[in-house]
Amino acid sequence: MSATEHFGAALWVGLAIAAPVGPIGLLVIQRTLRHGRAAGLATGLGAAVADALYGALGAFGVTSLIDALQAARVPLALAGGGFLLWLAWRTWRSAPPAQAVAQDAGVAGRPGLAGAFAGTFALTLGNPATILSFVAVFGTLGASLGRGAGASPWPMIAGVLLGSAAWWLLLSSAVGALRGRFDARAMRRVNAVSALALAGFALWQWVALLPR
Repeated sequence: MSATEHFGAALWVGLAIAAPVGPIGLLVIQRTLRHGRAAGLATGLGAAVADALYGALGAFGVTSLIDALQAARVPLALAGGGFLLWLAWRTWRSAPPAQAVAQDAGVAGRPGLAGAFAGTFALTLGNPATILSFVAVFGTLGASLGRGAGASPWPMIAGVLLGSAAWWLLLSSAVGALRGRFDARAMRRVNAVSALALAGFALWQWVALLPR
């Protein structure tokens, strides 16, 4: 495969892994509605950079680190589930949306862009499903890359980053365009549904650890 083909394949990988609705998608939607496009995009970009990091591990074939991450699947899942429950609790108990709208997206209590980025970066890194997805996908792409003389893994890493980032830009822009149509009652419902869904994802992550 050529560098362009690797970039294109990795672009679709990044897009495909980011697009399914999950805890990160819910956070992007909720924060975009509550705090605006910038907060939603920063939330998504944290996940995109984490995706690119896992893409780099697969592309460079860092098998020892990948094996260590797989071995740490249980503590990572426990920590990630706990973080999701904390986010669910914060979302459920958040200030009435009407206050945030009246304060121009809520200067008080508004998450900083760096904090929004860092939170989803850590959450994505601690998601065992993300680890296993990239190990499987990049194990295959990395093997074909290794057979190409002088081939570089960087097009694959850039493809994952841009594919994932493109999805979060599209989602935050689309939700941001509809933000003005949500009144206080609708935003309360969004917060409640988001909190319950985040708690559900946390419990599902823990249940998945039970022996079968």
